[in-house]
Amino acid sequence: MISRREMLGRAGVGLGAVGLASVWASAAPARTSGGPLAPKLAHFTPRAKRIIHVYMNGGPSQVDTFDYKPALKTYQGQRPEITAKLKTENGTGGMMPSPFAFHRRGESGLPISELYGQTGRYADDLCVINGMYTDIPNHEPSMFMMNSGHVQAIRPSYGSWLLYGLGTENQNLPGYVVLCPGLPVNGAANWSHRFLPGVFQGCHMKLPTDFKPQQVIANLANKRMSASSQRRQLDLVQQMNMRHAARRGNENLLDARIASFEMAFRMQMAAPEAFDWQREPAAVQAAYAGVDGKLTDFGMNCLLARRMVERGVRVVQVYYGGNQPWDTHSQNDQKHRQLCGNTDRPIAALLNDLKQRGLLDETIVMWGGEFGRTPASQGSNGRDHNHWGFSVWLAGGGIRGGMAYGATDDFGYRATENRTHPHDLHATLLHLMGIDHEQLTYRYGGRDFRLTDVSGTVLHDIIA
Repeated sequence: MISRREMLGRAGVGLGAVGLASVWASAAPARTSGGPLAPKLAHFTPRAKRIIHVYMNGGPSQVDTFDYKPALKTYQGQRPEITAKLKTENGTGGMMPSPFAFHRRGESGLPISELYGQTGRYADDLCVINGMYTDIPNHEPSMFMMNSGHVQAIRPSYGSWLLYGLGTENQNLPGYVVLCPGLPVNGAANWSHRFLPGVFQGCHMKLPTDFKPQQVIANLANKRMSASSQRRQLDLVQQMNMRHAARRGNENLLDARIASFEMAFRMQMAAPEAFDWQREPAAVQAAYAGVDGKLTDFGMNCLLARRMVERGVRVVQVYYGGNQPWDTHSQNDQKHRQLCGNTDRPIAALLNDLKQRGLLDETIVMWGGEFGRTPASQGSNGRDHNHWGFSVWLAGGGIRGGMAYGATDDFGYRATENRTHPHDLHATLLHLMGIDHEQLTYRYGGRDFRLTDVSGTVLHDIIA
């Protein structure tokens, strides 16, 4: 056990004490030195060091993107027995084939929709998990499940678990950054620390493309005091904070507030440089632009995600849109052409950028939403929610590329082969990061909690 003073000391700082008795008494990997965000030793040699999660909020259609189902055309307008028995949130009609052509891409021949033509250039890096399923066909619980392994807002996000277990390499930037132009369903609860100490909370950034790096966080710069004067002032304030905290035992909220003072001071120098994407060469900026040649907030956030992991940030989530843009209950084909068109080039640029810089080998890139959509129509041209079967893909960080893992039935309705639950996905992510998901626990309310609850199987077949 180390002291609160050691946790807050400026030498090998970390970001403050965080309920030490509960943190270090649980089964987090062994710490090295410094505070709770200092890098910690993994349970075993990791394949990856960081994660970029490109989150398609609302549920993209698997049969229009990465799960090729030619049988839908054969049974167009019909209700085969296998699908007639499946319940969905709303009434659905007959089979609605995808109007988009699928092509076999790369040496692996992985079938990918024309909608992701640029991303398809990296087919040999992708592992498409077509056998995903989840518990509930509603956005709120399914987003909680994908982010935190539970259908209710009572568990920490996987990003918070990774910070708790591994810390982060860069002590001058948040270890868990969420780049989202607005608030999606559930809002900040998607990246919450919940019962974990507050220092592991995700840091939400809502940035327009014309933002100024010096203003990336409100009140980041102090115009009235020099850095040395601020340091002396902060030392005095922290001494008073430590005395105040010492009389109150382990209080996570207080400890997180103390930690935030240290982070705010150090970010004055680190954040403006890290978020200044305009320092990138013109060719790099152009690669992340949309089909019209203009850089959107999504393209900018993909570029920022690369800059974040390059600087040692542990987890970056990039949300496309705010409130469920992929929720295509009507005009599915038209909307998917637009949505995929807006995300294809930036995602391809991200993969290419990571590869060229030698970062992809140690960075997991994950694409997907909270569930998929029905192969049958809703109304005349929409697709309803489908939690029975959908697709997520992974790349980099020890993943076997150029493969499809698992499968749905002939129509893309229900996962039938190598069925993969979010618990299995989380267990695999932790494994790639060097964490035994059954050993990463935190005692709260009289029991040991973990990200994968009481289940989860590592998908060893998709690991290179």
